[in-house]
Amino acid sequence: MKKIKAFLNQFWFLKALVNRYVLVLLFFVIWMAFLDNYSYLEHRVLDKEIDLLEENINYYKKEIKEDSIRIKKLKNEDHVEKYAREKYYMKRENEDIYIIEFEDQKKAETEKKTSNN
Repeated sequence: MKKIKAFLNQFWFLKALVNRYVLVLLFFVIWMAFLDNYSYLEHRVLDKEIDLLEENINYYKKEIKEDSIRIKKLKNEDHVEKYAREKYYMKRENEDIYIIEFEDQKKAETEKKTSNN
C-alpha cells in the first residue's frame, strides 16, 4: 500500500485521477460524449444534415423565385409566343423557320449533356 501511495505522490495527475469525484466526472463526460443517445458525435452528424437541408431550402427558394418570374412572363401573350417558338419550334401558318446552329453551340450543348450524366 505504501508503494502505491508513493507512486501516486510522484505524479500529481494520477493522484487526481484516483479521487472518486474526478472518476465520476470523467465517467459522466465519457458517457455524454460518446455513449448517450444525444452524444456529441450524434450532434455533429445531425448538424451536418441540418446544414445540407438548409442549403436545399435556399436552392429551392431560388428555383421558386425563378419559376414564379417565368410564370408571370407566360401570362403575357407575346412571351407565350416567344417561348413556344424557342422551346418547341412552333411557327405560324405561312411561315418558314430556319434553325442555324453554330459549331461552338453544338460542342457546348454536348459537353453540357455529358457532364449532367
